[in-house]
Amino acid sequence: MSHNDFVSVTIVTYNSGRFIKRCLESVLEQRYPNKEVIVIDNASTDGTIDILEQFEDRCQIIYNEENAGFAAAQNQAIGRASGYWVLTLNPDVLLLPNFIQALVDAGNFDPNIGTVCGKLLTMSATFEIPAKPVVDSTGIYFNPMLRHLDRGSQEVDNGHYLQYEFVFGATAAAALYRREMIDDISLDGEFFDSDFFVYREDADVAWRAQLLGWKCIYVPYARGYHVRKVLPGNRGALPPEINMHSVKNRFLMRIKNMTPDLYRRNWVSITSRDLVVICACVVREHSSLRAFWFLAKHLKSVLAKRKEIMRRRRAKDDYISSWFSYEPVSRPAPKPARILARASRTGRG
Repeated sequence: MSHNDFVSVTIVTYNSGRFIKRCLESVLEQRYPNKEVIVIDNASTDGTIDILEQFEDRCQIIYNEENAGFAAAQNQAIGRASGYWVLTLNPDVLLLPNFIQALVDAGNFDPNIGTVCGKLLTMSATFEIPAKPVVDSTGIYFNPMLRHLDRGSQEVDNGHYLQYEFVFGATAAAALYRREMIDDISLDGEFFDSDFFVYREDADVAWRAQLLGWKCIYVPYARGYHVRKVLPGNRGALPPEINMHSVKNRFLMRIKNMTPDLYRRNWVSITSRDLVVICACVVREHSSLRAFWFLAKHLKSVLAKRKEIMRRRRAKDDYISSWFSYEPVSRPAPKPARILARASRTGRG
């Protein structure tokens, strides 16, 4: 394998004791030797650290003294990573043995591909897999209200999503990022925006990557399982802190990445959704009002990030607007050469 095939797997843990052992085992059992594994623990108190100590001979493990948040801890891991590719992974993900190989093969197909994602299927918190497989994510998309959603989420997997496709972006639960893209789209040395702390940071990266001219490809033969905690319909069951970050990060993404043309085309949908979010905070979700104080306090620095993104923007207005739809948008992508070569050798096309 060449230098361009080396993969750094980066995992952030925070009270992840239920999941992390099986996650790490699935990574270490990958049929892909050219990799390293870096784990950042955000001051867990549930026994996660005791489990991580069992893997110190096979992984780089850093123990933070406080919870720095997912975004900052991932940046910390990426800063230590030596891979040409970086695979961000949630601790509640299990990978099938060929996951990394399939992603790398697809990513090497085109130097403009900056992100690669596979097919994640759902599993329960006890690692039970439904009798009928259910899709968790095959990439993310945005609708005209600026909500980002997982493509195929909660659909029974009846053998669809079997084509290589270009999609808007990937969930950071299991996303492969090209180092060149990481360096290109980082702002002030940050790939994930630490202002986000947790939630939506992957959608922000996907939007910024599209603006700066990078592609994301979906790979149907890279498969894994994910315990999904945050779904559009279960907001009431989530901790108030998570809901506050969700509100804050919706507007952070907007301020940084939305072009005037995109707003002009979708202003009714965007404004309607904004009013719903704001009214919900005022009437019943009072703990999320802190989101607006954060935005006001940090507006100057957020606008500076926007200015830098727009200065470096390469994508045209029509292209960006074409991705925002109430139905998931995807575009056909050719099969990578290595896949075609294997198929021809085995007589499969």
